Amino acid sequence: MTQMGYAKTAMLMAAMTALFMGVGYLIGGSGGALIALAVAAAMNAFTWWNSDKMVLKMHGAQPVSPGDRAGLYAMTAELARGAGLPEPKVYLIDTPQPNAFATGRNPENAAVAVTAGLMNSLSREELAGVIAHELAHIRNHDTAIMTVTATFAGAISMLANFALFFGGARERMGMIGTLAMMILAPLAAALVQMAISRTREYAADKAGAEICGEPMWLASALEKIAMGAARIDNHAAERNPATAHMFIINPLHAHKHDSLFATHPATENRIAALRAMASGGSSRAKPMQQAAQKPTTRSRIPKTGRGSRKTPWG
Repeated sequence: MTQMGYAKTAMLMAAMTALFMGVGYLIGGSGGALIALAVAAAMNAFTWWNSDKMVLKMHGAQPVSPGDRAGLYAMTAELARGAGLPEPKVYLIDTPQPNAFATGRNPENAAVAVTAGLMNSLSREELAGVIAHELAHIRNHDTAIMTVTATFAGAISMLANFALFFGGARERMGMIGTLAMMILAPLAAALVQMAISRTREYAADKAGAEICGEPMWLASALEKIAMGAARIDNHAAERNPATAHMFIINPLHAHKHDSLFATHPATENRIAALRAMASGGSSRAKPMQQAAQKPTTRSRIPKTGRGSRKTPWG
């Protein structure tokens, strides 16, 4: 990730922290700000250690063994070694929507999850591009950052909703001011969370293209995933919309453009950036490409309902 990207993320994280403490101050003064900070620390400590298990369970992810016939685990391990990362755990989600995400508090405790729909719709090269993108998130510690921001956003919403019951908030701002805070504070938190997510996606696209060695692999995959996600429901994601920002493409059928409320950058903008990267010749074939091109024993991907089919490469 570029220094500018790190600086932007740091500023957005600082804004999220300041907003959280500001809501606490408005509710209970300086004491309220300290209590809010303590609550945030406790919530973040819990999610820091348990976020990966919680998210994987929400989406019904099943572990993939090192000897899987499709070669998904072996491909992920090879790309991880090339990226200088420990081998992450690999999971399969039984849904026909093509998508993927990474989770975990650090590279040593990370996991990559892909859907059966992704396995069924991408070539090996395209799948390698997606896996590389998720490994880039792990290497950049995006999974930890997004967990913290999601926790902050949830806590800010919780505090704002409690504001009406605290006399200190009504005395400082009045009833109208309190109601405005209840609406605007969660909205501001969501905007900061979305801005952080979008910043990290562009960085992960670039780093992922470098990891796999071919930007067009990821560009082609993004195009297919976007088309599939737009027409196929992801029921687990719909039940847990707070996890939408973790996926490589928004699974909720919303926000096609780079608007303030988009959890992801516009797919066409991401593809354009990858094409520019490819045409600039900044990425060359690497040894990891061999892992994506190796033939594997044919396998049967679990059926996931209407629209599923055998993977073209497995």
